[in-house]
Amino acid sequence: MRENQCEKYRALGLNIAYYRKQRRISQSRLAEMIDISRTHMSRIETADCAVSLDVVFEICDVLGVSPSKMFDFRE
Repeated sequence: MRENQCEKYRALGLNIAYYRKQRRISQSRLAEMIDISRTHMSRIETADCAVSLDVVFEICDVLGVSPSKMFDFRE
């Protein structure tokens, strides 16, 4: 992940956590539903790693959130 993009990854991770919690889905359950490890899910939400668009789209599908909404970063 490029250093100049860290804030965007952090905002994305916060949005993922927000929508996941809104739907009362645990990190473990979401990770299982998209076939990644719970550790990887945690790292995505805390912006500790980069995430592919494929994974983001899978998360959006499971959570029922459009990608445009997931990438709506509040300032």
